[in-house]
Amino acid sequence: MFGYVRAVTSVLAPEDAQRYEAIYCGLCRTLGDRYGKTAQLVLNYDFVFLALLLAQPEEKQTFPCCGCPIHPWKKKACWLGSPALTAAADATVILTWWKLQDGLRDGGLAERAKSRLAGLALRRHYRAAAAHRPEFDRTVRDCLDQLHQLERENTPSLDRPADTFARILQAAATESDLAARTHGVEQILYHVGRWIYLADAWDDLAEDRKKGNYNPLLARYGDQAEAAAEDLRETMHVSLGLADTAFSLLDWGEWESLLGHILSTGLPAVEEAVFTGQWKEQKHPFHRNHGAGQKPGPKR
Repeated sequence: MFGYVRAVTSVLAPEDAQRYEAIYCGLCRTLGDRYGKTAQLVLNYDFVFLALLLAQPEEKQTFPCCGCPIHPWKKKACWLGSPALTAAADATVILTWWKLQDGLRDGGLAERAKSRLAGLALRRHYRAAAAHRPEFDRTVRDCLDQLHQLERENTPSLDRPADTFARILQAAATESDLAARTHGVEQILYHVGRWIYLADAWDDLAEDRKKGNYNPLLARYGDQAEAAAEDLRETMHVSLGLADTAFSLLDWGEWESLLGHILSTGLPAVEEAVFTGQWKEQKHPFHRNHGAGQKPGPKR
């Protein structure tokens, strides 16, 4: 995932801000316990959103204090023991692995070297995560292969690559006791995934033009790509609206206000920053750096 899915912590209610940080720290702890310290380095707030979506509304919310591996003199509130955290940790490792493989295939010399080193450190953990979630791992691999084929064809379609990427995130949903709930979570992940792909296409537009990389906006609009901002944002708003509709049909228990904030306030704020050119200029525009692991910077 790309780092676009986050809350605006400055306007969160205090109890939601506590939950948000406790889930981040709990996911960091889960990654460490399950895959070791290397895996903790790839954590970002996108996967907090995933853990929230996968949590059951009736799950007990207790946030005991835990030691922080980055700030050992501090105690952090952590949400622990949830299957949602385990599933999100597995998805974190799998998605990060395949992102590294993508960098090896398409990146420049420096990116390939960095991806190779990181991949060596993560390989054993990836294999373990893939054994836990083989269907998800297979879907990620297959969809990335389809994306590469679309890029090689220089497809001018916005929807085909966005749909393919969205299906990667959709597959991160886990089965619940209620089929309607599973379907609802899949729909939210699909439409947020589509929104992410299109936001990233706009965010990378200038860089892709300079480097000659594939970008669906360049393939479709050429030199007039910047003039397509209004049309692009309109289809992104449709995706967020559909995600919000799916969200409104389910019971989220005490997680509802935090999830609703991310969908209705966090993502629109990120979109505005991306389209006004502020996203890459501000290192941490929407939250302070909390907990351990990768600093949640503006991109990957």
